[in-house]
Order: sequence, then structure tokens, then C-alpha cells
Amino acid sequence: MVKLVKASFIAFSLFLVACAAPNKVPQSLYDEIGGMPTVEAITDNLINEISFNETIYRYFKKTNIRRFREKFIEHLCVNTGGPCIYTGDTMLRVHQGQNISETDFNLIVDLLVNAMKKAGLTYTQQNQVLKVLAPMRVEILYK
Repeated sequence: MVKLVKASFIAFSLFLVACAAPNKVPQSLYDEIGGMPTVEAITDNLINEISFNETIYRYFKKTNIRRFREKFIEHLCVNTGGPCIYTGDTMLRVHQGQNISETDFNLIVDLLVNAMKKAGLTYTQQNQVLKVLAPMRVEILYK
């Protein structure tokens, strides 16, 4: 009888704990990094990083920076699980004819890391963002 009461008490305690714990819906990476204000900060920081890097800037010389900003914000928002809709061209189309080398690609990744760091992302969050963007590498290199 004592065992039954003890087992019932434990089961009831677990039930109470389960009820008291809020049902947390897993946050998207977008929410985790701070949503739109952070996505905009990363984008603005990246544009700034590019403007001071002669090697990468040459790829952006003829770019409409206002449009780039808008589309990069959409792109980053969508790919981190945010509520945006990407209305730009495909990565393949955007990078067609630029013949971006692996060295230059790695440099832009470094600039993006600096931009994310300046926006306050943790090392783990930076890696999560890079993880969702990494598959696009094949659509960018040597096109």
C-alpha cells in the first residue's frame, strides 16, 4: 500500500510539474537572434564591411546598394525562419558572370561574421546563420 501511495504521489508530482512548465514553441533562428532589428543591423554592418574591403567591393561597384540591402534583408530573414518573403533573384542568377573564387567567397564570409559579431550575435548564433547559408555556396562559386 505504501508503494502504491508513493508511486501515486510521484505520478501526481510529475503531472503538476508538467502542467506548470510553459509549453515553449521552439523559436526560429530569426527570433533567437533578435528578429528584424538584428537582421537589418547585420545587413547594414555587412554593407559597411564591404565598402572598406577593396577585394570584395569590386563585386559590388555597379550594385544598387538600396536594392541589395532590401533583398539581403529578405534573404536573411527567410533563411533564418522569419516571416519575410524573398522577392529577389536566385543566388545563381545574382552571381552569374562574377566568377567568384573560393578565396573571395571565404573573405565575404569573414565580413559577414564581422557584421554578425557587431550586431551582437553569439558565436553559436553566428554558426547557426552560416549553417543555413552554407548550402548556397555551390550557387555562388565560379558562376
